[in-house]
Amino acid sequence: MSPPTACHRFVQRVTNAFLSAGGHDSSCLAQSSVRLIHAQPGLVRLGLTIGKHNVNRLGSLHGGLICTLTDTMGSLALASRGLYSTGVSTDISTTFVKAAGVVGDEVHAEGRVISLGKTLATTRMELRHPVTNAILAFGSHTKFVGKAHGHAENVEFDDQGNLIKGRNPDEWPDK
Repeated sequence: MSPPTACHRFVQRVTNAFLSAGGHDSSCLAQSSVRLIHAQPGLVRLGLTIGKHNVNRLGSLHGGLICTLTDTMGSLALASRGLYSTGVSTDISTTFVKAAGVVGDEVHAEGRVISLGKTLATTRMELRHPVTNAILAFGSHTKFVGKAHGHAENVEFDDQGNLIKGRNPDEWPDK
């Protein structure tokens, strides 16, 4: 197995920052249940093992968590394009297709950058069953990124996810 690309390492760094911040993401997406499966410029995949705190009163994955995934996966998709600060949400929409699982099940979330401009970015999230690849939910997320483009920790990747501009991954802080 080849070592992770700079893009993968950068997205992991941003993911860790979300999870260690002590806010909504860290309370919903307990660090032990989330793993970064894949990251390339414009595309991120996460695996999430459903915990007891992730389900609704009927025992299936809570719709609120799926909405959180629409938000977070959009942000991580933007991170895969080199943005450390991923902007401010202006619009989020989530559609639920079928029940997404119960405690102990794993689901896969994919975030993709649809467009990234000077001020606005649009992303799409899909939640899928890891074995059948059936779509469980999908969503879109629009963000204002005008100020995010100027963040000091931003980097730039080539199409393969190798660093071409910004600090070397070995120089990045742990969080």
